[in-house]
Amino acid sequence: MNQANLIILVLFYSRHGATRKLAELIAQGIESVPGCDARLRTVPAISTVTEATAPEVPAEGAPYVELDDLAECDGLALGSPTRFGNMASAMKYFWDGTAAQWLSGALAGKPACVFTSTGSLHGGQETTLLSMMIPLFHHGLMVLGLPYTNPELMTTASGGTPYGASHWSGLDGAKAITEDEKRLAIALGKRLAETAVKLRGA
Repeated sequence: MNQANLIILVLFYSRHGATRKLAELIAQGIESVPGCDARLRTVPAISTVTEATAPEVPAEGAPYVELDDLAECDGLALGSPTRFGNMASAMKYFWDGTAAQWLSGALAGKPACVFTSTGSLHGGQETTLLSMMIPLFHHGLMVLGLPYTNPELMTTASGGTPYGASHWSGLDGAKAITEDEKRLAIALGKRLAETAVKLRGA
């Protein structure tokens, strides 16, 4: 009997499209690993008074995440643009509603990674990545970074950190993803998927 493919959830929030592009590259890395499928999901925007402001179904792109996606996934890649060195409020709002999954241990023992994009080169990429790790640790996920066996970490002049993939999008969001950023995002997705495969085999 054939074993079902592993589902790796790529959960992101993207306002201007840069974080979404990183998510797609990470998904490409995931799907380069035999037996792994990427499931892209996003979260709705929220207002300054934390009320949902988006329609129930997105007009385009990835569907909104459901709590069942957390239980069904075998690994998680989490992405958000930087907001003053932290994850965007829309993503934080989603995680604040996962107490039941925390109590049940729905994510415990699964591998995870993080990614981000920033408008300015020194706009808080690393602090944002670290901020996204915190709820993942509380959920019992095993958080992965990028090792320096990826030579692009030594040559990048834009995004890319050992804490996770990143992109410098520019203030108008118009900067294209560089070759180094692209390779690091794909490598992160591949590493996440390969880890999930090893964990299933164990």
